[in-house]
Amino acid sequence: MNTKLHAVCDSHGRPIDLFLTAGPVSDYIGARALVGGLPDVKWLLGDRGYDADWFREALQDKKIRPCIPGRTKRKTPVPYDKRRYKRRNRIEIMFGRLKDWRRVATRYDRCPKTFFSAIALAATVIFWL
Repeated sequence: MNTKLHAVCDSHGRPIDLFLTAGPVSDYIGARALVGGLPDVKWLLGDRGYDADWFREALQDKKIRPCIPGRTKRKTPVPYDKRRYKRRNRIEIMFGRLKDWRRVATRYDRCPKTFFSAIALAATVIFWL
């Protein structure tokens, strides 16, 4: 009953790509699934859960600059643009707009496929509004 939604959104907070994983699974699995479908952008803003050297290298191979703060247990701190990182609230706003849909917020569906289809329907409506 525990799931995690990984999402890519544009600068307007509209969902572009979604991926659902089990709750106790690491964020790296969601990042690995979504890195192949990233659009051509200059920057990627992500939270600390996506801080991995292989992910940063994959972004640099696609000519995308990562703006991801380093984990607290990292031996060498990773520099990131703190001013640009403040714009990450747009993805949080997108998640909030998804949770405006009662079916998504309360997780009525037990089956992950049905739950993800409800998320996809909500994301489609959010994209066009």
